Amino acid sequence: MTAAAQTVPTASGRALADAATVVRWCDELAAVSQDDGRITRVYLSPEHARANAVVDGWMRDAGLETWQDAAGNLHGRVAGATPDAPVLLLGSHLDTVVDAGRYDGVVGVLMAIRTVARVTAAGPLPVALEVVAFSDEEGTRFGKALLGSSAVAGVWDEGWWDLEDGDGVTLRDAFTAFGLDPERVGEAAVRPERLVGYLEAHIEQGPWLERAGQALGVVTSIASARRFAVEAVGEARHAGGTPYERRHDALLTAAEAALAVERICRAEQHVGTVGTMTVEPGAVNVVPGLARFSVDLRGEFDEGRDRVWETIVAAFDEIAARRGVTVTPTEVHRAPAVFCAPRLTAAVRAGIVATGETDPAELFSRAGHDAMSLGLVTDVAMLFLRNPDGISHHPDEFVSEDDVALGLDALAVAVERVADDLAARS
Repeated sequence: MTAAAQTVPTASGRALADAATVVRWCDELAAVSQDDGRITRVYLSPEHARANAVVDGWMRDAGLETWQDAAGNLHGRVAGATPDAPVLLLGSHLDTVVDAGRYDGVVGVLMAIRTVARVTAAGPLPVALEVVAFSDEEGTRFGKALLGSSAVAGVWDEGWWDLEDGDGVTLRDAFTAFGLDPERVGEAAVRPERLVGYLEAHIEQGPWLERAGQALGVVTSIASARRFAVEAVGEARHAGGTPYERRHDALLTAAEAALAVERICRAEQHVGTVGTMTVEPGAVNVVPGLARFSVDLRGEFDEGRDRVWETIVAAFDEIAARRGVTVTPTEVHRAPAVFCAPRLTAAVRAGIVATGETDPAELFSRAGHDAMSLGLVTDVAMLFLRNPDGISHHPDEFVSEDDVALGLDALAVAVERVADDLAARS
């Protein structure tokens, strides 16, 4: 082999067969949706229950002992070599956004199932392996992300019980209707002292692996995030009779504020998105008196994120003063940056190298993941799979069967490396 030659990553025969199963399962779960013709599966819905039942069957067929926890997350477990063996968690989520793709979250859960079956086929490992299919990562129904993994991490906030969905159903009432007891949600929490760590495989929700020409990547950290609900209060007046100098237009204030978010974040190399906007009174011949919009702000580090937000707030204040409108942001979500543990990322990197990729790509995840919650109680690491064009939260989201196969080989090696390292330290 010449110095310029490279080994082409190649999946094992076992991985190719398992990848075909994983992709078929993704297609089957895509049919579990509350909407005809598109994928929508939200927390504590009939579709949540159906998805759990389907995946529970696949877990049991793979030899895992299964249960649903007090927050509606589905678990599957293979015991370790000893009764007191520590636990390595693997998983992702089964819920979706509205009109979703079929791989976000789901592929990580299904890869974890096949990986556990593969690495325990010859007998138990020095660690117990537990797959967690988290029930609410997206926050689609109640507007609060990471509910399922927050319960598992033991950081449930009692203030969340009053959150309401679009129909006015509270989280507490939805729990009860689903058959869960709100008073027992704390029972979903894991025991941190028993954990070795958490590994999550996930499609990349951006174009960086495709640009690098690599199927798999090692995640170094997960975005620091803050979300805000912003209200702009102006004055509703007659559209024909009110001259421009007398207008206090809430919609134009919100529109200018949205452009300021983009301008500032591009300049500061952060990611800011205004994803929703509503206007009242919403009449064609009335100057808008009220506008509500969202801001989603993400960065690699908490300090930079907060500094950029202060710059955005200053811009909001200037726009509001100039237009005679009051702009009030209210924070609705905050998540610190999570940095992946070196010993676990080394295991993930070893797994990718084992497929034939000599220099695995390292990526900062701009999207949030359940690993953010688990990072509060144990070490975490993530494996990204290439997503052509980087499109996600959209029906065109995709990962190839060949890349899934490579990911399965890499994840199996990573799990075995973690187990071997634990045995060596014992």
